[in-house]
Amino acid sequence: MLPTLVILGRPNVGKSTLFNRLVGRKIAIVDDTPGVTRDRKEAEARIAGRDVRLLDTAGLEEAAPETIQGRMRASSEAALREADLAIFVIDARTGLTPADRAFATWLRRQHVPVVLVANKTEGRFGGQAAFEAYELGLGDPVAVSAEHGDGMGELHDAIREHLPERPEAEEEDADRPLRLAIIGRPNAGKSTLLNALLGEERMITGPEPGLTRDSVAVQWRDETGALVRLVDTAGLRKKARIEKALEKMSAAASIAALKECEVAVLVLDALLGMEEQELRLARLAEREGRAVVIALNKWDAVEDRPGTLRHLNDVLTASLAQLRGIPVVPLSAQTGRGVEKLMPAVREAYAHWNRRIPTGELNRWFEAMLTRHPPPLAEGRRIKLRYATMPKARPPTVVVFGTRAEQLPEDYRRYLVNGFREAFAMPGVPIRLQLRGTTNPYAEADT
Repeated sequence: MLPTLVILGRPNVGKSTLFNRLVGRKIAIVDDTPGVTRDRKEAEARIAGRDVRLLDTAGLEEAAPETIQGRMRASSEAALREADLAIFVIDARTGLTPADRAFATWLRRQHVPVVLVANKTEGRFGGQAAFEAYELGLGDPVAVSAEHGDGMGELHDAIREHLPERPEAEEEDADRPLRLAIIGRPNAGKSTLLNALLGEERMITGPEPGLTRDSVAVQWRDETGALVRLVDTAGLRKKARIEKALEKMSAAASIAALKECEVAVLVLDALLGMEEQELRLARLAEREGRAVVIALNKWDAVEDRPGTLRHLNDVLTASLAQLRGIPVVPLSAQTGRGVEKLMPAVREAYAHWNRRIPTGELNRWFEAMLTRHPPPLAEGRRIKLRYATMPKARPPTVVVFGTRAEQLPEDYRRYLVNGFREAFAMPGVPIRLQLRGTTNPYAEADT
């Protein structure tokens, strides 16, 4: 039996859009009109490396049992009774409603694990809008935009943590493939690198840019015998240059592969260096929480190698501080020289990305950071940080609790992130810092 996942939430929060996104095709009708979905929809999907049974349900509404809305809710409740995991969706753009709070209270009483999804978080400050969902008491919200596909990688990771164990007959987790994507601009040598890793001419290569039009997945074992699912993607150009419908679809497939991977290998042409397009790709990987390794290709054609490395490190330091210490592997995919160093760097980046720090060790580091530099005042008032936890890895995520913690200035947040990265040796992986404020009941009292 496949694990059963049920998508729940009040009407018009984007459940059917999320259902279609997770299934990978448009099955459920989507419209802005609340209540379009009335019957449960069911499909098989591949989520977090597992085949699952996914159920889309009608919006949860308080209604008399004999009404259509009441029968829709009864159908949703029946779906939950057979589920292994509930995906509870809220609309972060609208904010929490009394209905959200009521259904969250009901869900906490059920004996089913819950992944809380804050949908419609597209935009620069979309992720911040998800913080309000913490008060539902259903754990860490996963910020996504089901319509645009943002945050799907993190949602897959959250779902994986709650899926039931595989039966012994299908136990494959010990040999679960590392999901690796090769990204970069056209003609950087991505397909040639894939062929060099595989040791065969798996992909068509040539001097013409844009030979690869779709994302192509290959499963293989590296030199250690470990399983790797490797995806070669179409070259990504600037949006303004993407005109043809086919190229638009290729770009969408490449971005989807990036969101689904665990480690992204960003292939650079060493003769051109790190330009704005590569920086955009690296930032996209960081926003999706993926570890990144740079493959500096065509190294055999570089004359001033020390100068090339110095310039690249300067660009990375100035423009990719959020991925400080990103590993760089000079190689030639054409001749094969240096290619053997790539997978060890990928494995090391994956280990950092997948690492969790015990709470005691984390808080000893946290106290030392506070002692070295206490938090500054905010609006003339003291910020008191109390403790930190690390609820998840993939990517490493640190949650800091304290009075007015959410008012912590950006430079102090960077101080904590950089200190965490250095203290626990996590170069080249994105670090998530979340702040949860607690109020002092006496501070606001009338005097």
